[in-house]
Amino acid sequence: MIDLRSDNVSGIAPELLAAIATANEGTALGYGGDTRTSLLRERLREEFERDLEVFPVVSGTAANALALAAISRPWGAIYCHQSAHIHNTECAATEFFTGGAKLLPLGGAGHKIALPELESALADAGIGLPQRAQPCAVSLTQATDFGTVYRPAEVEALSQTAHRRGLRVHMDGARLANALVASGCTPAEMTWRAGVDVLSLGATKNGAMNADAIVAFDPGIAAELRFRCRRGGHVPSKMRFLSAQLIAYLEDGLWLRLAERANRAAATIAAGLAGVAGIELAAPVEVNEVFLRGAESTFSRAEQLGLLFYRRPRGTIRLVTSFQTGDAEARACVDILKRAAA
Repeated sequence: MIDLRSDNVSGIAPELLAAIATANEGTALGYGGDTRTSLLRERLREEFERDLEVFPVVSGTAANALALAAISRPWGAIYCHQSAHIHNTECAATEFFTGGAKLLPLGGAGHKIALPELESALADAGIGLPQRAQPCAVSLTQATDFGTVYRPAEVEALSQTAHRRGLRVHMDGARLANALVASGCTPAEMTWRAGVDVLSLGATKNGAMNADAIVAFDPGIAAELRFRCRRGGHVPSKMRFLSAQLIAYLEDGLWLRLAERANRAAATIAAGLAGVAGIELAAPVEVNEVFLRGAESTFSRAEQLGLLFYRRPRGTIRLVTSFQTGDAEARACVDILKRAAA
């Protein structure tokens, strides 16, 4: 059985599991008062090359919703791509935590917000009119929910447009490490140097057990998050276990090596299926997600042969590799799909 339903089905990276065990020794202050959480803050400042504040949380949904609540208002409008995770698969968590802000989906090729779409939406937003939801934020999913990657220049162009209108920029970085590997840029170049104000830093999809984080590059946003995280029930009492995972995740570039393994496995699958009759790529393969289009009979046979995946609308399936997906498993996936298509 080859399970490529999601990178969430993978286990915990051994380095992170060891870090949890080490953090279990002795005692430590709760609610972020421990030395590991302080060390995590310093480690992230080194990684991102600037001062910042970090708020460990147990899920990406919490990170996204709380980060956006800190930069929006109940009467606010938050722009995202129509395929964005916050819009389609988080059960209106952002609307709940903001107290009613609207998510306004935009189009764009490659499942990325097109700059003209954002400019047009802001021009027609009715800024200052009490009858209209007021633009507050732009959220960018990195990598996108269809596995494509915003390059730093694209992030910068969207951020500049947002900032000119007084909006803040959030990045949903659930697969940020995969995007960094794909683009070859640094964390700083992908985020605050390109105009990102607050980041949801994902680790759970890439080897952690239950650790994501909100990274605030702006002191004002950090001040807001101290209250929002507490009020929202997202200040874990034993935060040291989350911080320990995140420290190990960043240590010696581990997060990028884990992501590179996952990306490489996806690239192997995409290359192996090139030219196979009856199966076509439904989106470019840039990170660890492969979207395939084909006949339902083909995909049903692949399931019978032992391949697990998620179905998407319009005859599309999604395969997601992880840091645990080796070359042999990727090649076996290709073999199953070739047999199914034949």
